[in-house]
Amino acid sequence: MILGVYWYYKFPENLYDFQFFKFFRGYGGHANNPAELETKVQLENPEDFIKKLEDLKTQFPKTYLHLKISGSQLIITTGDFMLFDYHFQFAIEIEKLLSRENAVLLDIQAPIDVLSSKNYRPEQEKFENIEHRFIQMASSDFKENNAENFSIRIDCNLPLADKNDLINDLVHICNEENLNVFYYNDSDFKDHCNLMLFFTNGRQKKDAIQNVHINSFGSKVRHLTEKFPLLHFGHLEGLQHYPLNGPHINIITDEEYIINKK
Repeated sequence: MILGVYWYYKFPENLYDFQFFKFFRGYGGHANNPAELETKVQLENPEDFIKKLEDLKTQFPKTYLHLKISGSQLIITTGDFMLFDYHFQFAIEIEKLLSRENAVLLDIQAPIDVLSSKNYRPEQEKFENIEHRFIQMASSDFKENNAENFSIRIDCNLPLADKNDLINDLVHICNEENLNVFYYNDSDFKDHCNLMLFFTNGRQKKDAIQNVHINSFGSKVRHLTEKFPLLHFGHLEGLQHYPLNGPHINIITDEEYIINKK
């Protein structure tokens, strides 16, 4: 599973500037469609261009690519339900290829008589069902450049005397499990503590995609209940002790894309 900074509802303003591609936002809920980058162009030699595009696609195996072809005209589409930097980097390389081929940008809204199409799927990844019920998957609100962030969230409680040792052990697990962001909110009361823990990564780029094996991570977290027998998942004492103090940052990268500014 890939965690980290992504875009779905809004374009990453101030990060990317496309000459050919247009961003189409995703729609959640019943519509539930991916966010997409799409362009319509006219080329002098579309067959030669498509061969070069296929070669380029092999460098970005985690993306899908769809072509609609009508003679010298092409509609090129890529996207996903989470667009990482990786997807925008792919679009940049396609734009470089289009520029070298002297492509002419066409109105994306104008009708096209599609004669054929090609579909290039992303490489198949092993699907991992989340085995641990205490793990929640959370998306953030908008951060820098309209970014969102996909994270693991764990709610738990334990005696206050064990809090620092637990946090230190979680930092160690993050280092083992390819997670480079860990922060938490807390609420200390009496001799006890409620915690809201977040684990994620930063921006996901072509040469640094981070895959997280969520069940391996979850098993190590569950194993901590043996070391801390009074560690329990969930919160105690109702809303008056909901963990809103924080965030307390232990590991961070790309902070402006992840943590709310005060």
